[in-house]
Amino acid sequence: MKEIYDCDLGCPVQNTLQFISGKWKSVILYHIFKNDVLRFSELQAKLPYVSKRMLAKQLSELEADGILDKRVYPVIPVKTEYRVTKLGSSLYPVIEAMAIWGTHYTQMVK
Repeated sequence: MKEIYDCDLGCPVQNTLQFISGKWKSVILYHIFKNDVLRFSELQAKLPYVSKRMLAKQLSELEADGILDKRVYPVIPVKTEYRVTKLGSSLYPVIEAMAIWGTHYTQMVK
């Protein structure tokens, strides 16, 4: 029998999605988890199909939600680094499960 998910207020799936539902948020987190710390330019290189504006917006939202920590170093040119917070670290199993599923899916469609 198929389980039906009741996603009313307080639904655990909605609670998770409120943090990672942005178009590129999960992908950004995946890359930061794999590298521990990434600069803006490094994220841009890993996501060449994402505009600077969209990347900055998604990073800003993740920072505002307490998922990422942004560190700006007063050097020229400005150096900005992103790393996951303690709350952000708790999303690792979710992102890892998505990566595993994506790998299996890719193998199935070959």
